[in-house]
Order: sequence, then C-alpha cells, then structure tokens
Amino acid sequence: MSPTAPLLLVDGHNLLYRAWYGFPTRITSRDKLTDRTGVFGVCALLRKAQTQHAQDHELFVVFDAEDGSSARAEQDEGYKAQRPTPEPGLIESLADIKRGLDAMKVGWIEQPGCEGDDVIATLTTSARTGGREVTVMSADRDFYQLLADPGVRLLNTGLAEDRRLTTGAQLPPKWGVTAVQWPDYRALTGDPADNIPGVHGIGPRTAARLLADGRHLPDIPAEDLKPAWAAQWEQVLRWREMIRLDHKVDIADDLLTGRATGRLLPAAALLEELCLW
Repeated sequence: MSPTAPLLLVDGHNLLYRAWYGFPTRITSRDKLTDRTGVFGVCALLRKAQTQHAQDHELFVVFDAEDGSSARAEQDEGYKAQRPTPEPGLIESLADIKRGLDAMKVGWIEQPGCEGDDVIATLTTSARTGGREVTVMSADRDFYQLLADPGVRLLNTGLAEDRRLTTGAQLPPKWGVTAVQWPDYRALTGDPADNIPGVHGIGPRTAARLLADGRHLPDIPAEDLKPAWAAQWEQVLRWREMIRLDHKVDIADDLLTGRATGRLLPAAALLEELCLW
C-alpha cells in the first residue's frame, strides 16, 4: 500500500445525524432494549462509501468536541443557538462508534475546544502540502471553501450517484462565485444551519452580482450597497470570519498514516464483534 494513499476525511457528526435520523428503520439490540441505529448506521454508511468511492483511500473520521462551538459563539451568541438538544441515544452512541472505528483500525479525532470542520480544514491543508488527494465526506456546504484547491473534492453520499462529488470548478456555474469567495457569499445569503441570517434582501443572485469579478466583501463599492445593508456591514464581516474555516488548529502531526485503510467489516459483523447485539 502506498504511503501517500488518497485521503477520505469524514465529518463524523454529520454522518451520525444522517444515520440516526435518515436510516430507514431503527436497529436495536436483540433484547429490543437498546437502540443501536447510531453505531450500525455510521458503520454501514462508512463501509458503503469506502466500497463505492474510496477503496484505495486512508479513512479518517473527525468529530466535533462538546465545547467546539464556544469560540464562534463568543463572537455571536446566536451561533448554532437554534439547534435542538440532540436525543440522548444519539450522543450515547458516540462511544460505541469510536470503539467500532478502533476495531476496524480507522483513525479518528475529537479535539477539545474545536469544531470538526476546522480540524478537517487543518488536516486537508497538511495532506495537500504533502501532495495527497483529499476527499471530504459531508453534506455541509461550509466545506465548499476547501475546493479552491483542485486536489480536494466534497463527497455527499446522500445524493444521487451522479451528483455526489463536487469540485471547485462546479461552483461558479451553479452559484456564481468561486470557492475562495464562499465565506463572503454565505455571509451575505446566510447559513440557516449555523443560525447566520445573512442580509435581508440579498439572495443568491444579488450576492453573486455583488461579488462579481472575484470581489470579496471589502471590495464591493459603497454605491452598490443599500443603506440598510451598509448599516449592518460590520456584522456581515464578522459573519464571514465565523464562516471561514481555521486551517491551523493545533493538533498532533502524526494522526494520519498515509496508508490505505483495510476493507471495513459489515455493520452487523462489527456489532457482533463489539458484543452490541
């Protein structure tokens, strides 16, 4: 196996939520007393992604720390404030998911004080510096900003097969902006998932027009801004900083092996091995 195998970075919490809320049926222990949907679903979806898109890749899973949002929440107390408290069973399944990853020799990290998105950005930058191709597995469009590097792709296995992979070249025809401009664009249009409202009266078309010719927020002429937009411009600039991913998280430099991950176990077999049935 090559020491420079392509890298699949998995947004762990994004995958867990998809498994927990999107799996077609609840998976329980044989005595019907314990919900195993989280660990079963994550392992099944991860194995499917490996089979279909990453057989020669190193797999690495990144989780949000419990206090990961605190730094951005200090900038704006509304950040992610609208999100409901996760169901207890969902959070409780994390320990078993991590046990399962260990059993399958899949690396993972939950860095205290950090959002998983920033850890993924940091690992992506490090891997690309070493010349590795990187695929980020997530449904989160915040990762579009990483696609400025042609060696990075975004994989959303929840979409139809012909729409699963996104590259930076696909953004301008669809959104009217480049990957580098994505934080500017989202600051204008908003990001409901993170409770960033955007600017009232600015939708996708207007945002693309304001950012035409590769402009960023500070480059937009004052005469192009309505008075109501200009009045909240400092807040818009703060939103952009919150949306931007941190590529310099302080993490260990030996997390990745550079080697392709072996074939993952079927989810049912893994739960048997972990004595979770």
